[in-house]
Amino acid sequence: MTAHTAPPAPRLDLIGLVVADMAASLAFYRRLGLDLPPEADKEPHVETALPGGPRLAWDTVETVRSFDPGWSSATGSRISLAFDCGTPEGVNARYAELTGAGYQGHLAPWDAFWGQRYAVVHDPDGNGVDLFAAAPGAAAGPTAG
Repeated sequence: MTAHTAPPAPRLDLIGLVVADMAASLAFYRRLGLDLPPEADKEPHVETALPGGPRLAWDTVETVRSFDPGWSSATGSRISLAFDCGTPEGVNARYAELTGAGYQGHLAPWDAFWGQRYAVVHDPDGNGVDLFAAAPGAAAGPTAG
């Protein structure tokens, strides 16, 4: 009789976004501080390692349809990416920078009841991008909404 070992538990390694315009999407995420080379704007698939863990990837609609011809975009937002801006002032500054550059603000910075400064902007494809930081003296709370 042989002992069976359970396979390792899955580990989140990559978050993928499907984008209509690679250059526009990467420009938005560069403003958030991600290091994405300019030549990536013309690629059908781009990915970058995020500090502390998983990778973030972008695929054009055409790329996804090359292996999933029936793919269609979801309606409404079902996922958001949350970026820690370090300080409440960092949330305010990043929100002002993004909306000042023409990106759609969804929720202007506010002091959330769970103890964080919080704001939400949309990337060029309508994905929610949460900006947050712990309020001074506050315990950590939710990090995505």
